[in-house]
Amino acid sequence: MGHDGTPTGKRWLRWLPAAVLVGSLGLDLLTPPDVSTFPLLAAAPVMAAPVLSRRGTLAVGAAAVVTGLLDVVLEGRDLFSVSEAVPFASIVVLTVLAVFLNRVMARDRQQLRTAREVAEAVQRAVLPAPAGRVGPLTVAARYQAAAREAAVGGDLYAVHATRHGVRLMIGDVRGKGLGAVRAVNALLGAFDEAAVHLPDLPAVVRRLEERMRRLNTPPGGAEGESFATAVVAELPVGGTVLRVVNRGHPAPLLVHRGGVRPLEPSVPALPLGLADLGGPRAPVTVDRYDLPEDAVLVLFTDGVTEARDRDGTFYDPVPALSRPLPPDPGRVLDALLADLDRHAAGGLTDDAALLALTRHRSGPAPPGAGARSRGPRGRPRPSASRADDPRR
Repeated sequence: MGHDGTPTGKRWLRWLPAAVLVGSLGLDLLTPPDVSTFPLLAAAPVMAAPVLSRRGTLAVGAAAVVTGLLDVVLEGRDLFSVSEAVPFASIVVLTVLAVFLNRVMARDRQQLRTAREVAEAVQRAVLPAPAGRVGPLTVAARYQAAAREAAVGGDLYAVHATRHGVRLMIGDVRGKGLGAVRAVNALLGAFDEAAVHLPDLPAVVRRLEERMRRLNTPPGGAEGESFATAVVAELPVGGTVLRVVNRGHPAPLLVHRGGVRPLEPSVPALPLGLADLGGPRAPVTVDRYDLPEDAVLVLFTDGVTEARDRDGTFYDPVPALSRPLPPDPGRVLDALLADLDRHAAGGLTDDAALLALTRHRSGPAPPGAGARSRGPRGRPRPSASRADDPRR
């Protein structure tokens, strides 16, 4: 969104008042003298109010008066007659009204920007950026606030180095506002504890499911309907195989040597908070994928894939990630966000959280690996294990 509040993809609207003025003058020259174009001139400042500044609106009103004078002079009409004075008075009155409307709309836009900034600040406080290095992984995170929202979203991510290996989570809670903040805090707290103390990934996922279920059934309160999609993963100590549990979340993408592999779950699973719909004690499916040293794993929330262009086409991150990119999580996310911004014309309709990581041997984290302040497509067939299968 521009400084004047005009959406980035609709900057052409700022030229519409000028086009009306020019069209009015041309129409007046091509039509008989008894055809008046003053209604078009009077409409120009009103059209300028929502897309231009206060000075710009005044300038359009003054240009409308000058264009009207030019029309009268070119046609040899009496400028001081009552029939000519009334249209000019109409332009002046509508210009004053347009300036007033411009001021009201500018104030509303400023309030919306302030509310959006506060929401993003709260989001960042609830969701601190992970360290640039976590165990054997180089990590980067980005958070992009929606251009059309002023409420705190439910996106979350976390990365922890534990004695079981590096464990990470990215998720998206249904809804916005205080309810989403409550659910995000609950899930982050549950993950922080479970990632450190519980021995395996299915146990961690069950703890998150249990926490979400308790959140939906508060003591003495009505049962809620909140749920969260999530990807929970771990890289064991000294291991090269990534274990992944996907609970209804967009599939992570493995970027490796110009190729992008969506890590689709072998068995679809319900989001956190809805596991009871799948039957009692539903097994937790863990998929396993090789994580090469020079590969970058990219995880994101649906704010990325649900972004649309002017034609309503959803964004596909695979082409952008299929281009030659360095194995640097920060630079990969920056390239992805730049392409996303071009696709959505600078206006996301939902918040987007992104997490990227790569496995390294040793040495300092590359520049840009941490969070900033402010695409042949392969589809792997993962091996799956049922953590609750008694045959294990």
